Amino acid sequence: MAVKPTILILGAGYGGMVTASKIAKQFGSNDANVTLISKHNYHYQTTWLHEPAAGTMDPDRTRMPISSVINTNKIKFVQDEVNEIKKEENKVVLKESGEMEYDYLVTALGAVPETFGVGGVFEHAFSKWTVNGVREIKEHIEYLFAKYNNEPEPRDDYLTFVVAGAGFTGMEFIGELSKRIPELCQSYDVPKNKVKMYVIEAAPTALPGFDPELVEYAMNLLEHRGVEFKINQPISEVNAEGVVLKDGEEIKSQTVVWATGVRGHPVIEQAGFENMRGRVKVERDLRAPGEDNIFIIGDCSLIINEETERPYPPTAQIAMQQAETVADNLLALIKGSELKEFKPDIKGTVASLGGKEAIGVVGNKKLYGTSANFMKKMIDNRYLWILGGAGLMLKRGKSPL
Repeated sequence: MAVKPTILILGAGYGGMVTASKIAKQFGSNDANVTLISKHNYHYQTTWLHEPAAGTMDPDRTRMPISSVINTNKIKFVQDEVNEIKKEENKVVLKESGEMEYDYLVTALGAVPETFGVGGVFEHAFSKWTVNGVREIKEHIEYLFAKYNNEPEPRDDYLTFVVAGAGFTGMEFIGELSKRIPELCQSYDVPKNKVKMYVIEAAPTALPGFDPELVEYAMNLLEHRGVEFKINQPISEVNAEGVVLKDGEEIKSQTVVWATGVRGHPVIEQAGFENMRGRVKVERDLRAPGEDNIFIIGDCSLIINEETERPYPPTAQIAMQQAETVADNLLALIKGSELKEFKPDIKGTVASLGGKEAIGVVGNKKLYGTSANFMKKMIDNRYLWILGGAGLMLKRGKSPL
């Protein structure tokens, strides 16, 4: 009997989880030994994190134990951190468990914050978009509201909130926060006019690449809630007192939330893959160039949109679609059949703006307000369906109303 090949899946984000889930459903018991490796024993939905960061959702609702979703009789799970990929030796080095060998590798390690060379980000800004990272943001904001009236002379920088980046993460977070501010002001006896909210974006527009009419709708809505936008104004420094813009303007703030974008996991660069900001331009079958047995998906992969000649943004939607292709291609490699090419199928893009407001494009249709918010929740629920079927969706999903 032939020896079963070993497949390692690195990372339990959208890409890693859907890959493992599909393998568990499609592979036979004699096809492969499959191990999923993640530093957490839970999977969390990064597309929900703006809500607990603003305090409008319990952080624990964004996460679920891996063992409750993945069939661990078919997929072995190892809780550990990936330190190194030795691609010449077909080995992965883990922080606690040492080396593990593989025949096939799926790298879905996710991303880290991109600073674009701005100093002081990691020292003075909130940049960790993780379960514990957003819990820290929420608790910090509530602490400052509580502290404001307990000071002999209340400080304006306690209630000045700066969001660096007007992409999806920054806009969704400020949407949630701006919706919650009146509740916080009432709870802590703070006049609403004492609160200042800024969104600072280096690009010429908020939500770069998004439909201009929808961007205008979003900005008008958020400005009505008290958000001030500083567009086309890069940040040159983050310090203990706030931020300094490139034109010299200083904004004093005790809360700088960094949401300017991400780069692929550092392990990718350290492993010697040719990359751009930690992202590897993968082949059409999602293998790394020159590597017959290494697939790279999610935030660590780079795929060019041939229509725009620009990279697709690293979204959960694309990571999930890549995962399904990779699972099929792994089985094809084992069976000796032809591999599939990956072709993104962008079904739509929706951004929430807090409360029941959102904007989006589904197909060729623009959505605003409550209809966009309904679609956003349907998209979130669809992922749960793909991952764990109707049971997981009913248990963990969002009410569309």
